[in-house]
Amino acid sequence: MNATASDTLDLDALVQQAAESFGQAATPADLENAKARFLGKSGHVTALMKGLAQLSVDEKKTRGAAINVAKQAIEAALTARRQALADADLERQLQAEALDVTLPGRQRGQGGLHPISLAWERIEQIFGSMGFDVADGPEIESDWFNFTALGNPPNHPARSMQDTFYVDMSDDEGHPYCLRTHTSPMQIRYATAHARKHAAALARGDMPEVRVIAPGRTYRVDNDATHSPMFHQVEGLWLGENVSFKDLKVTYLNFCKAFFETDDLILRFRPSYFPFTEPSAEIDIQFQTGPLAGHWLEVSGSGQVHPQVVRNMGLDPEKYIGFAFGSGIDRLAMLRYGVNDLRLFFEGDVRFLGQFR
Repeated sequence: MNATASDTLDLDALVQQAAESFGQAATPADLENAKARFLGKSGHVTALMKGLAQLSVDEKKTRGAAINVAKQAIEAALTARRQALADADLERQLQAEALDVTLPGRQRGQGGLHPISLAWERIEQIFGSMGFDVADGPEIESDWFNFTALGNPPNHPARSMQDTFYVDMSDDEGHPYCLRTHTSPMQIRYATAHARKHAAALARGDMPEVRVIAPGRTYRVDNDATHSPMFHQVEGLWLGENVSFKDLKVTYLNFCKAFFETDDLILRFRPSYFPFTEPSAEIDIQFQTGPLAGHWLEVSGSGQVHPQVVRNMGLDPEKYIGFAFGSGIDRLAMLRYGVNDLRLFFEGDVRFLGQFR
C-alpha cells in the first residue's frame, strides 16, 4: 500500500472516530468538548494541517485537499449531531408541554342584559302599550327643574328628604346644578315642550293630552340594603282635561299586573306628602299568592299634579288636571326577581348576574 492510500485510510479512520465521539455526546456541552478534540486549536485536524509544512509542494496540494475533505466530513457529522440534540430537546419540551387537542376550546361566554335593564325595558314596553311616550333628560340638572319648579323652593324642609350631590356651576339664571334626585324634572321639561309643539292646539283649547314616562338614573346620599347613592326611577305623568285618581289607580294596577305577570294582586293608596302633588299618596301592592302573599309592599309615590306645577309647565291648572307617580325601577326589579339586597345589582358578580340571562 502506497503512502497516499495509507494517509487516506488514516483520515477515514479519523472521520469515523470523530463521528463516533460526536454520537456519544449526550449534551451540547459534551459535543463541544468532542469538537475541541478534533477541530480545536490543539485538535487532530489542526495538527494535520500544521504537518503540511514538512511536505513538498506537490505533496501539500494532495495532502491538504484530503485533509479538507476529512475536515468537511467531521464538520458535517458535528452539525448533524447538534441538530439531533436540538431535536431531542425540542421533543422533550413538547412532551412536557403537551396539549390535549381533543379537549373543547375555551369559548367566550355569552352575556345578557342586566336585571335592571330587563326591568327598564319591560316598563317601557308596558306603558308604551298604554299610549305613554318615553322621555329622557339630563342627569346633571338645574336646581330649578329638580326642586323649585316642582314646588320645592330653597330652604323648603322637604329638600332634606332628597339630599344630593351638587356641581360647582350654575345655569344662566344663577340656579346651581346638581345630580338629579328623581326623574320628576322631566314633568316640567316634557310638558313645556309639548305645549310649545302644540301651541296652536293649546290656543284653540284642544291640545293633546300629556302622557309620558321618564325612566333614568338618579342620585341621593343613601347607601344600605334597600338604597343606593345611584338608583333608577321611572316618572309617570298624565295631564288632560278630565284625568282623575281613578285613572291613576287603573293605570298603575294594570301596569303592576303586567309587570309581575299576575292578576292575583291588589293596590291601595296611602296618604302621604310630596311638594309637587296635592293630594299625594304612596302606592302599595299586595300579592295574593306566592312567597310575598299577604304583605303590603310600597312601590311608588303618586298624587294629583299640584296647580303651581301645572302653571310652571305653562298650562292652566283650571283646565288641565292629572296625576304623576314616581317608582323605583330597582325596587320593582327586586320584587320581580326575588332579590333582597339592592347592592347585589351593582357589585358586578357574574355568578349573580348570570341568573338573569
